[in-house]
Amino acid sequence: MEKAILSRINLQLQDTDIAQKYFDTISDLIDTQAVQDLKKCSQHLATSRFQHSLNVSYYSFLICRKFRLDAYSAARAGLLHDLYYYDWKTDDDRPLKGNHAKIHPIIALKNAKNLTTTNPTIDDAILHHMWPLKTTRPNTSVGWIIQAVDKFCAITEMGHQSLFRASRSNNLLSYCILFTFLLTM
Repeated sequence: MEKAILSRINLQLQDTDIAQKYFDTISDLIDTQAVQDLKKCSQHLATSRFQHSLNVSYYSFLICRKFRLDAYSAARAGLLHDLYYYDWKTDDDRPLKGNHAKIHPIIALKNAKNLTTTNPTIDDAILHHMWPLKTTRPNTSVGWIIQAVDKFCAITEMGHQSLFRASRSNNLLSYCILFTFLLTM
């Protein structure tokens, strides 16, 4: 764990007040084998599932703190919302059959409950983070934030990598136009 995408704060150093508060919230989870194994799983292009989950967790934590919502549950739900280990791009090794957008929140919640104690807010955020794709809408403010931040982070992760590749291949303008289009959808 070092930092969330686009952030200047090194979470591993915990040298700022916000980094320390965030780390205190997820410290019992971050070094578990279950969470560390997410580093081996690809999520969006070259972003690991661990990095994606850290991004969602950190930004959800910040937003909830800003609006005086349950930042504790947001940080934990964000870190655990994609706690599954199969390759989502294939059907081969899924523990449940069905559409990935529908089944992985169920699997992630089961894995989260095996790892730690959850609460109804965390459960709601994990189960509904794929709204509006194949799941019902969230029932909590934290759930709404997690699902929105999840989409923002996915777009940012893919866009960040695409812009990096584009700058190396002199197609920067094409990728900037594509990224801008994706943001306006």
